Order: sequence, then C-alpha cells, then structure tokens
Amino acid sequence: MRLKELRKSRGITQLKLSMDLNMNQNTISRYETGVCEASYQALIQIADYFGVSIDYLLERTDDPTFHK
Repeated sequence: MRLKELRKSRGITQLKLSMDLNMNQNTISRYETGVCEASYQALIQIADYFGVSIDYLLERTDDPTFHK
C-alpha cells in the first residue's frame, strides 16, 4: 500500500493522519508496515483523504485519478 509514501509526500505524521481519520496511530503504522491489511471502509476513507483512487493506494495502477 502507498500509504506511507502519500503521507510523507504531504508532510503528515502518523499521529495527524490517525487523528484526522479517527483511527489509532498503531493501526496506521500496521497498515504502513504491512502487518495488517485495511478494511474496505478504511481503504475508502484513506483514498478519500488523499484524493486518490483505491487502485492507486493498493499499487494496482500508477495513475492516482479516479476513472468512471
């Protein structure tokens, strides 16, 4: 998942992101290290927060835009 890359490119700490998304900071850390996988709801929340597609977040494409 590109979570860490997105977070760092925007200058956001794990703590800030966890507060903005109403998640535990440990959860963010586990997503970034691959210790656990995000739920569908969490993926949607993270993708919406960064304004990218879920496919981009999950590294299925290098195009961050949404396609309808």
